[in-house]
Formats: sequence, C-alpha cells, structure tokens
Amino acid sequence: MTFVEFIITYYPRFLSGTIVTIEQFVLASALCIVLALFAGLMKLSPRTSVRACATVYIEIFRGTSLLVQLYWIFFVLPLFGITLDKFTAGVVAVGLNVGAYGAELVRGGVLSVPTGQWEAAVSINMSPGKRMSRIILPQALVNMLPAWGNLLIELLKGTALVATIAVADLTFEARQINYSTFMSAQSFGSALIIYYILARCLLTPLMRRLEKIMARQIGRE
Repeated sequence: MTFVEFIITYYPRFLSGTIVTIEQFVLASALCIVLALFAGLMKLSPRTSVRACATVYIEIFRGTSLLVQLYWIFFVLPLFGITLDKFTAGVVAVGLNVGAYGAELVRGGVLSVPTGQWEAAVSINMSPGKRMSRIILPQALVNMLPAWGNLLIELLKGTALVATIAVADLTFEARQINYSTFMSAQSFGSALIIYYILARCLLTPLMRRLEKIMARQIGRE
C-alpha cells in the first residue's frame, strides 16, 4: 500500500482524531489562560497567604510530570470521590500543567511594564482594578504574547498524552491504525505531519497576527 492509498483509506480516522485533538487544545488553552492569569496575579499579591497558594500550585504542576498528573486526575481522584470522564480529565490535566508555566509568564509580563506606567496610573487616582485592566495588562500582554505562542505549541503537543487514557485523539488513532496494519512509518508519519500543520501553519501565524493587533492597539506600531 502506497502512502497516498494509506491516507485515502484511513483519513476519516485521522480526521476524527484531529478534531478531538483540536477540541482538547481549545478547552485546555482556555483553562490554562484563566489559571495562568489568576495564579500570575496572585504571585504579585502583597498578601503572603495569597502568594503562597499560587506558589504551591505553580511548584507542584511545574515540578511533576504531566503524564503522572494525568494518571492522578483520571485514576486516583475517583478514590476520593471525584470522577471525571477521560476527555475532561485530559483537558483538566493539560490545562493545569501548562497553566502553571503560563502563570510565570503573566507575572514576568506584568513586572516588565515600566515603573512610570504604574506611577502615572496611581497619580490619576485609578483604582487597583482599573489600573491593572486598563494600563498594565494590555502592555504586559504584548510583552507576553511571543512566549505564549511557544507555550501554546507545547500545550498542543502535550495533548498527545491523553491517548494514554484512551481519549480518541490524533495520537490514539495513529496508534490504533498502527496496531492493525503494522505500518508504523505511515501511521505516525501522518500524525507527525498533522501536528506540524496545526502548530506551524495554523497556530504560529495566528499568534503572530495577534501580536501585531495588540501592538497596534497600544500604539507600538
């Protein structure tokens, strides 16, 4: 069987797996961004207890394996009365893990805003909430976006691990096709190409476009 014949035969399964991978990516990214924003801002809190909570979350999920975290959420949490279906467990595990890395990007991005911007916002009596949302975060976001692009690519690749708990994503389908056909090069080569297209041909241009839009919004272009 040629590679073209292989693709024609199995493209429906690769397509369904790709759709599941995209769903995992979108949902895990949303969770990751929310967690990163809250944890990153909590790390900057003047309250020790708030900073401590954020630090515990960040250190645990940055310091342990994503695969082990995935197994804990799916296999161990039910022992404590918390049961998640395999799709949700995958989203939660990947989102929590990458969110911990994103929190440090948020913290660094906020700290990268020039001190004069903080002082100007204080001088016109802006409340802390308005100061952060209207002055600091828009500028911090522009500084963070290049690093976030790389992080989201890592998140996309991290979703491949959900195949280990039988989520029918792209990696799972490639593995199942390989089991039935023993055509390893074609099976995993197809998956490799699809992951590359998603990361480099779709996600990377999107993030670069977003960088330009945000830079224009705050007058850097």
